[in-house]
Amino acid sequence: MNPFTRSAAAALTLLTAALALTACGPEEESPSGGAVIRIGDPGNVGPLAYAKREGIFEDRLAEVGATIEWGGSYASFTAASDALKSGDLNVQQGAVSPAVGSLASTDDLRIFIVADLVGDPAPLRDGLVVPPDSDIRTVADLKGRRVAVNQAGKGEYLLLRALEAEGVDPDEVERVYLNPQEGAAAFASGKVDAWWAIVDAYPEAVANGARTVVTSRDIDDADLNVFVARKDLLEEHPEAAEVFFEVLNELIEEGRSRPEKFQNVFLDQGPTALDGDRLAESVELTRAATSYRYPTEEDLARIESVAATFVDHGLLDGPVNASDIVFDLPAALD
Repeated sequence: MNPFTRSAAAALTLLTAALALTACGPEEESPSGGAVIRIGDPGNVGPLAYAKREGIFEDRLAEVGATIEWGGSYASFTAASDALKSGDLNVQQGAVSPAVGSLASTDDLRIFIVADLVGDPAPLRDGLVVPPDSDIRTVADLKGRRVAVNQAGKGEYLLLRALEAEGVDPDEVERVYLNPQEGAAAFASGKVDAWWAIVDAYPEAVANGARTVVTSRDIDDADLNVFVARKDLLEEHPEAAEVFFEVLNELIEEGRSRPEKFQNVFLDQGPTALDGDRLAESVELTRAATSYRYPTEEDLARIESVAATFVDHGLLDGPVNASDIVFDLPAALD
């Protein structure tokens, strides 16, 4: 299936910032010889944006001889995967579904912390949407239709799970591979019949009149939020990864009790500033955020379940052993 060429239509702004952590070669060490954490720009919203403004990571990492640099950003794990594989990035935030393909194809990357997806009563962040006048009412109605998804990512994973649940053969549905910006443009112009919109694209589509057919909360979704890192960084500087993990959770906890302070951190006007319903939704998402943890046996089973969906539909060559793609940070710290 060929993707549409990139459209000049207005692209959706993705506010979820990605994080990058570089490997520490001789020229990439801090003055004290510790790790240099390079983190993608966190934008204008969320605990990480607040931490950047206040210098929180800088102070805490200094305790283990590490430093931090704030740099550019990536719209998604898929967009950053090449940089992660090459070593230009060393840590990336995402979900198991878009990450498992990269993890299965290289020995250089590992999941080191995971978190549960945010559920009710937090605002939804994904959904299969159709135009308001569409005759598509159920997943079964997708037969013979064109559905935009991000290839081997969250959108395709959720679509496959939804089709499985309804007993629909995925070969009866044309999956059109588009990134979020392209998907938004194709959906708005009517070039696709439906679109599994994720993250900020979903509430934006609904606000523009799209109708939701099904969401991840309506199906058996085993996905997890994860941070993936290059293995060499975790092996050589586990103490820096541990501080990153601890500070991240402290910020998430503070956001649950005081979410308003993490909104419009740098700017209260302009394209990155939130107001009205978008601001209210962001407050509730910050309040509902889940803490990260070291992966458990149950988490390993969930990772393998997500990978199995891609294997079953020919998107991965073979089964994934979760223990092969998860890094035991506590053991490295002993």
